[in-house]
Amino acid sequence: MADPRAALPETVALLGGGVIGGGWAARFLLNGVDVRLHDPDPDAGRKVGEVVENGRRAMRRLTHAPLPGEGRLVLCASAEEAAAGAALIVESAPEREQLKRELFARVEAAASDDALFTSSTSGLRPSALQADMRRPERMLVAHPFNPVYLLPLVELCAGEATAPEAVERMRLICEAIGMAPLVVRREIDGFLADRLMEALWRESLWLVNDDVATVSELDDAVRLGAGLRWAAMGTFETYRIAGGEAGMRHFMEQFGPALKWPWTRLTDVPELTDELLDRIASQSDEQAAGMGFRDMERRRDDCLVGIIQALRTRGVGAGAVLEQYERSLMSGATEGEPSAVDGDGRPLHRAHVMPEWVDYNGHAHESRYLQAFGDATDGLLQRLGVDGAYLQDGRSFYTVETHLSHLREISAGDDLEISTQVLDADPKRVHVFHEMRRDGEVVATAEQMLLHVDTVANRAAETEGEVARRVDELAAAHARLPRPERAGRSIGVNRGQPSG
Repeated sequence: MADPRAALPETVALLGGGVIGGGWAARFLLNGVDVRLHDPDPDAGRKVGEVVENGRRAMRRLTHAPLPGEGRLVLCASAEEAAAGAALIVESAPEREQLKRELFARVEAAASDDALFTSSTSGLRPSALQADMRRPERMLVAHPFNPVYLLPLVELCAGEATAPEAVERMRLICEAIGMAPLVVRREIDGFLADRLMEALWRESLWLVNDDVATVSELDDAVRLGAGLRWAAMGTFETYRIAGGEAGMRHFMEQFGPALKWPWTRLTDVPELTDELLDRIASQSDEQAAGMGFRDMERRRDDCLVGIIQALRTRGVGAGAVLEQYERSLMSGATEGEPSAVDGDGRPLHRAHVMPEWVDYNGHAHESRYLQAFGDATDGLLQRLGVDGAYLQDGRSFYTVETHLSHLREISAGDDLEISTQVLDADPKRVHVFHEMRRDGEVVATAEQMLLHVDTVANRAAETEGEVARRVDELAAAHARLPRPERAGRSIGVNRGQPSG
């Protein structure tokens, strides 16, 4: 299976470092792509840095798959300097057509002949934006959604002069960085998702304007009801289920006439008077309850991570995109020499104790020890050649038994190293022992039995080929190491003696 990450460019130029441009920077940098960014704002470096840090924080919570080494961010004095040598130029400038057109025309002269150009515009047609370019066939819209580093959707829309090859090239790039490209069939103002959101936004403004509801009440109406369903089903599937056993036709026949009732006011928008703006602003400030902008972003990210991870267990929506992205990361992780080794030749995994690992006692919860040891096992499997292609072929290792020993407490901020020793192996099993160290001191151990399985037949199966060779090679090398003192231990109970 071809590595989907092969489509990634080495360097991307970003023109604009606001909310969207900063989000693109985080998405690319965290996928190992170098970023050259230009923004006339003298504070752009700080702002983008904070967005990237939020993205880094979110990705650590979203997946335990091995992320590549981060790309390098370079701030450039001009758009032309940023575009020089970049394979992809992403424009995220303010939403003004003439500004964007002039920017593309200027930058095209400085870019390489094979560079791809995209605009993050949320509504302007690409045919208009590419009008002043010498080679408009390599320009299209790639409209992402905030936060770009977490939400997978990106709408790809070609202009009249855009070559199909350009759309396909951008589609592959987006998939390689964990996004879900949606190709818009026909060029249209606002594309797809924003047209849907605009309808909800217009109606919401009317409800506030007419004093029917507050900002907070309307947000509750979405997040406590339809918003939860939309994350898993979207609009049409929601109504398909509402039709019961009779299906969508029954729903449309039953509720279709209601569409003619004057419930909504979507054809116009209330006048944005100072009174309405003050009302919305004051209610929004009250809703924020003193929470700062970056704090709100982090809370939003944490909620999105939880939702996406929940959807992943069902292989639905954004969860399915995450699963496919993790498989591509596993494929890339085994290229070349994978994770580090300690002085005895044992695979070495590094971890950092996050604040959310800590429970009411002020120390990491016992489940987090298992999480860290599980990540170390994943690192071992990568070294053995268990990559995305291997998993796709229906083969994997499952952990069938684990014994943990908690020797010391670990706390938020601790840096950990986990070494892994193969104690024994046969064609179907790998017996491993992990040691977790903090500042050289062993704080916990874990002994595990891994069983090789045919995931299609759901039964044990022998390892073959390169994976079998690597298992034998590592087991032979580790056979020369002393057997860990705690290997083979069980919970000691002195029967017949009082426990208290």
